[in-house]
Amino acid sequence: MVYVLDIDGQPLMPTTRHGKVRRLLNSHLAKVVKRCPFTIQLLYQSTKETQPVSLGVDAGSKHIGMAATTEKKVVYQEELFPRNDVVKLLDVVKLLSARRTLRRTRRNRKTRYRKPRFNNRVHSKHKGWLAPSVEVKIQEHITTIKRICQILPISEIQVE
Repeated sequence: MVYVLDIDGQPLMPTTRHGKVRRLLNSHLAKVVKRCPFTIQLLYQSTKETQPVSLGVDAGSKHIGMAATTEKKVVYQEELFPRNDVVKLLDVVKLLSARRTLRRTRRNRKTRYRKPRFNNRVHSKHKGWLAPSVEVKIQEHITTIKRICQILPISEIQVE
């Protein structure tokens, strides 16, 4: 699948006609924007007619499945492994633990006594507070959806 952008950078329908794409690139009527997924941008005015494409997002506990489909076929599918995956060794948790140990050693140095403060916690300041690991998961969903919307003319998004 080759993803196509018009001259203004707006997404058009992808193509499987690799010969036509090769001819456009050789005649300098298109340029390569990204190599993965392979995306070209047309350098001439074209019609902006697109089909409705729906993006389905299935968020599991360890994997995120995404698929963009038209009425007849699947034009994009991906299985995403978040940062908090067991394979990545829980790097967010490790980073937070390292930060916590640095903070504790800083507090235990021989410096003047600082009175403990208990009213500066995030829980008391913000009611919509989320744990950093959950925030990373949500942000990863949003980033991936935005990335797909840059290469495909998404008309609706369905999150399961």
